[in-house]
Amino acid sequence: VIDIDDPETDSGEYLGMLEYEAFLSEGDPEFEAVLPEDDWQAVSLNYTSGTTGIPKGVVYHTRGAYLLATGNVLAWEMPHRPVYLWTLPMFHCNGWCFPWTITMLGGTHVCLRKVTAKNIYNSIAEHHVTHFCGAPIVMNMISNAPKEEQRELPHRVEIMTAAAPPPPTVIAQMEEAGFNVTHVYGLTEVYGPAVVCEWQEAWNEKDKTTQAQLKGRQGVRYHVLEGLTVANPETLEPVPADGETMGEVLMQGNIVMKGYFKNPKATAQAFAGGWFHSGDIGVIHPDGYIELKDRSKDIIISGGENISSVEIENVLYQQEDILEAAVVARPDEKWGEVPCAFVSLKTGCSLNEQKVIEFCRTKLSGFKIPKYVVFCELPKTSTGKIRKSILREQAKKL
Repeated sequence: VIDIDDPETDSGEYLGMLEYEAFLSEGDPEFEAVLPEDDWQAVSLNYTSGTTGIPKGVVYHTRGAYLLATGNVLAWEMPHRPVYLWTLPMFHCNGWCFPWTITMLGGTHVCLRKVTAKNIYNSIAEHHVTHFCGAPIVMNMISNAPKEEQRELPHRVEIMTAAAPPPPTVIAQMEEAGFNVTHVYGLTEVYGPAVVCEWQEAWNEKDKTTQAQLKGRQGVRYHVLEGLTVANPETLEPVPADGETMGEVLMQGNIVMKGYFKNPKATAQAFAGGWFHSGDIGVIHPDGYIELKDRSKDIIISGGENISSVEIENVLYQQEDILEAAVVARPDEKWGEVPCAFVSLKTGCSLNEQKVIEFCRTKLSGFKIPKYVVFCELPKTSTGKIRKSILREQAKKL
């Protein structure tokens, strides 16, 4: 265990005997990197966030790493010498392979010791940041920052977001503030982003609300991903491109992992039928763009009807007093499961359960309305994902 002693972050207990800077000082400046023998050689080991179970070690191969690093340039239409701000943890899918992408383009890496809205705004102004990545929680933090922490952007700033389906409301707020949001989708098992909501010129004619809704979809495959489909996970038959029929998102190609570290059983399950099974449930729209509806473990089955927790969460984010929202299934004797919402409020705001339910009633079918609303701080992983497994356990106790 290597400890980091950083005065700008919250204090904690030392876990090991070695401090980070001391560890770096032991390095050999004359060390020469050893090139891999072939493209299939393992290059790094990353762990899944464990939001739906125990974290698994994901083995990356060299070919996948350099293909995804190149794919980022194409998907984001990146120029030479970008100035990239590190709000995304580098330990998360190797920072979506952007350590290699930015270096390849001769860019500048701007590192934050602590990710706050104030530090992000100041870095953009001071270092002329052009690009950064972050989960929707980071966008939410930026768009809801106190006025005294916000600064007028000196230029349009590109932000790539993933890790959870971003609420259209948050996307619209970021665009209005001067950020251009590119929505991508992927998993640790595919090196980070592998699907991008490629913008269409025809969408420029649509109103801002519709644009945000379109940008909230996951999109089409990266150039470097060979196969992407939404299909029945058992038969592998693709679902109709009607935007309604749900199936599992499946992927194939050279930016898919070698497998799970020392876990052949999980690897075999993940690659059943020759496709990587993402565990995400989605639809294909008539224009070929995919859209996630939920994680397979997060779908709520109430009275035999499938309810998307993401759909309910998107409605909750439209309520002006709500900062964050997550919806999980709560066991119910009559219906099997019912939606239970966990929300945190913006500073200085107040709200009660009945008002939240009444708000949802104006925008959702009756069976989709949360039957319970809990106000609390939402538990998160180190990468900013809401830990729904914890919320499900809390819902059972209500």
